[in-house]
Amino acid sequence: MTTRLISDLGGLPAGSIDRSEHEPTMTERRIDAMMILLRAKPRSFWVSDENRRTIESLEPTTYAESAYYERWVLAMKSLLLEKGILTEAELDEKVSEVRSRKQLAKI
Repeated sequence: MTTRLISDLGGLPAGSIDRSEHEPTMTERRIDAMMILLRAKPRSFWVSDENRRTIESLEPTTYAESAYYERWVLAMKSLLLEKGILTEAELDEKVSEVRSRKQLAKI
């Protein structure tokens, strides 16, 4: 017997599905744009299969508690680190810089 992947919900009780359309938020648009840019030639840092693999390998709790685009961000981070395109230190530095700008904007 094979083990189900975290994303394989076929036949399992999962509640109702919200099928209503919504206007993507600015954050969702930015995440989508990043994904397009990182996968476009000549960069082509990864292909769909790699992206799917990283999403499906998220910890079950993280997967379940993350929104659709949050999973995309986690997959991007994982692949950029895995391929050596960015380091943890570089990501930490950039996140710290963005948080500082956000704090300054509140003042």
